Amino acid sequence: MTQMTAAEAAVRVLESEGVEILFGVPGAAILPFYAALRKSRMRHLVVRHEEGGTHAAEGYTRARSGRIGVCVGTSGPAGTNMVTGLYSAMADSIPILCITGQAPRAELHKEHFQAVDVAAITAPVTKWSVCVMEPAQVPGVFRKAFRIMREGRPGPVHIDLPIDVQKAMITYDPTLDRRLEIQRPAPAPEAIRRALDMLAAAERPLIMAGGGVIGADAGDLLVEFAEITRTPVVPTLMGWGAIPDDHPLQAGQVGLQTQHRYGNATFLESDFVLGIGNRWASRHTGSLEVYRRGRRFVHIDIEPTQIGRVFGPDLGIVADARLALEALVAEARRRRDAGRLPDRSAWVAACARRKRSMRRRTDFDEVPIKPQRVFREIMATFDRDTRYVTAIGLYQIAACQFLEMYRPRQFLICGQAGPLGWEISAATGAKLAEPEREVVAICGDYSFQFLIEELAVAAQYRVPFVTVVLNNAYLGLIRQAEMGYDMDFEVQIGFENVNAPEIDAYGVDHVKAVEAMGGIARRVFTPGEIAPALAWAREEAERRRLPVVVEVITEKVTNIAMGPEIDRITEYEPVLDLALEDA
Repeated sequence: MTQMTAAEAAVRVLESEGVEILFGVPGAAILPFYAALRKSRMRHLVVRHEEGGTHAAEGYTRARSGRIGVCVGTSGPAGTNMVTGLYSAMADSIPILCITGQAPRAELHKEHFQAVDVAAITAPVTKWSVCVMEPAQVPGVFRKAFRIMREGRPGPVHIDLPIDVQKAMITYDPTLDRRLEIQRPAPAPEAIRRALDMLAAAERPLIMAGGGVIGADAGDLLVEFAEITRTPVVPTLMGWGAIPDDHPLQAGQVGLQTQHRYGNATFLESDFVLGIGNRWASRHTGSLEVYRRGRRFVHIDIEPTQIGRVFGPDLGIVADARLALEALVAEARRRRDAGRLPDRSAWVAACARRKRSMRRRTDFDEVPIKPQRVFREIMATFDRDTRYVTAIGLYQIAACQFLEMYRPRQFLICGQAGPLGWEISAATGAKLAEPEREVVAICGDYSFQFLIEELAVAAQYRVPFVTVVLNNAYLGLIRQAEMGYDMDFEVQIGFENVNAPEIDAYGVDHVKAVEAMGGIARRVFTPGEIAPALAWAREEAERRRLPVVVEVITEKVTNIAMGPEIDRITEYEPVLDLALEDA
């Protein structure tokens, strides 16, 4: 039988599971793994911070169906630095694999340098976290990790490898090993028929498409089901792109922040909601009493304990989103062919009218620049296939209100955890996942500073993408939150930078910082400069194969509404001329 080190066996399993790229930081306790990696066809990128590695792995997974991003670090702080990325992946059901080195087994409880129980630390933010104590278990642990990441509700796994375990010789023949089978729950036929009965009985129904639809690669079936039943679709933040924004049945997003006015208005008019692969998250629902009032709910999810977690639906169905939609489409076709589907023309037309009439303004010419204008120029510059990456803050809310998405996996966002600094690394991973797709990261000035050193990774490995930084030096989202406490405390990040007087107390000179990291940058102050700067950025990113940044100096106090909040609305008043004035 074949003899190799446990680390070599781990690398062979990674290869057979389809891993192509790893993001990591070498260190003493993980060096046997790196020695094995030298013989591999997989590519490795040295990141500047282990958290950046996790976000790059997450961006890679989110962008490319069927592939899993992998990040690597040594012992001690490498593992603790990965916690934020693991939490982000866990919160949004994204499978990534984190591998860390560890002190020798005999030294784990003897105050050894960087010996900390990382597996225990990461357990709450992973589907499975394990410290492998027996070398011969390494291949099986890695196989199990990939099955756990992919099966059921997807999520991250962490594997901790003591250095002596990595170096130990084991018997392992990769030619006799293969992937473990993945089980996907199918819906009960009677439950599908009941769901269609409830849909048919409703007068103003909606389909709510969550991230599970995109994770299951079921966007095509979602659109087909909506078209057969003539039912409008309101995607969640994680489900955005499952149905194209310009599809006649796409009715907008619903929620407190990342929403459309017409989406909220349509939801409040509805009497039935069929949720598929969604979570009823708090930023989406707002007040549950208002959210649930006057409507019935069906909830379909792959995770049994997700049903009823936030509120009890009228009907819960445990099923993989794709298998559920296959069954829904089949049953809907039978009913359509038998003439048993109701006419939804009036309801569809009403939803379309709201979508046409309740758009927000973007054509502002003010200086300092309004962020709405920035998004207008972004949409005019980049094409329909451009992939967008963003994280958390007012700029994220604006991105969700003003951008448009036309395909699954086009909009990548750390929706539930919302860690600052996510964008640069996630954009790097996304670009590597599909190099032919143009990638645009949209970032606030504060988030940009969190992991700005990760731009050096994109520069070093020639990973070209465009980052648009909206700089108001104001921490606007935090200031909005502080209004409830009647204070304005410790949120002042702007200052007079003596090395950059032209930015007028906006503080950090991001252009120089980008250039120091090996990228290219330009700053704009007026609306007329935005379009030429974006066109320049596209050209330079492609020509020079580098990360390019366009910094836009925006107004400090801006109107990126965190509403109208659904828990404050009791009825819908039609507004036909909102295109003429901003609320």
